[in-house]
Amino acid sequence: MFASATAVQEALAAQHYIASDDIATVLFLAERLEKPVLVEGPAGVGKTELAKAWAAASGRELIRLQCYEGLDETKALYEWEYAKQMLYTQLLRDKLHDLLADAPTLSAAADRLAAEEDVFFSMRFLLPRPLLRAILAEQPALLLIDEVDRSDPEMEAFLLEVLSDFQVTVPELGTIRARQVPMVVLTSNNTRELSEALKRRCLYLYIDYPDVEAELRIVRLKVPDLAPALARQAVELVQRLRTLDLKKSPSVSETLDWARALVTLNSRALDERTLNNTMTILLKHEADLERARRGLDTGFKGRSFGMRS
Repeated sequence: MFASATAVQEALAAQHYIASDDIATVLFLAERLEKPVLVEGPAGVGKTELAKAWAAASGRELIRLQCYEGLDETKALYEWEYAKQMLYTQLLRDKLHDLLADAPTLSAAADRLAAEEDVFFSMRFLLPRPLLRAILAEQPALLLIDEVDRSDPEMEAFLLEVLSDFQVTVPELGTIRARQVPMVVLTSNNTRELSEALKRRCLYLYIDYPDVEAELRIVRLKVPDLAPALARQAVELVQRLRTLDLKKSPSVSETLDWARALVTLNSRALDERTLNNTMTILLKHEADLERARRGLDTGFKGRSFGMRS
């Protein structure tokens, strides 16, 4: 357990994640209060990476539940391995035959078979999905519920129930309680409004696009081979793109992809040719590309982009 928010910040930095004071403070409090953390913000700003870095920094196993439309309890919690049960039934056929051989009636045979149900409905045939894996974990774990806003409201309500008690009921086995209460991070890209009940249960973080200096620190940390002057040019241009009315602004992860591409191409400056050839790493819609070309003032040909004073 971390002694302070500063210690959290330093531990995340050791995992190559630059955390602001508010991020470090919320994570420190979440650990001390055993509260889930709901992290919202635009796609690609590092919400999932935060959970991964926190798991590594705190020595926890990362267990990830990727949410999507149509996700149900079966996929999130557990399934019975019916094929394995059938295989065991075949292997134990002789034993079953001996067990039922002298049963006087069909009803008596059924009763005897029912008495052996624990053999076939036991943990050996249970296939834990992420939620149950987190509850069964012998060592401290971090449960990442990624893009919870993509799940249906019914699934969100079920998640709230699980997070409230950290226990689940398997009808054939009874109630299973968490051996170690996991830390929980839920991420959301704000594609829909989450319930107030879920938000009340969590500590809240909003991660926005970083400012120039913060993004520049990220680029220098993650892509150290990029020349410092070119790194600043690249970050300043990305920041300019985000001021335009785009369908999808470039994310931090796309900034890093672009920085790596510039290193691979041995680029020395953001001239017109380099920018035209690599802009699709940042922008993924044709309308955004056209808007960006107009917004970046292409009359400024022959000079380095992003260097205009």
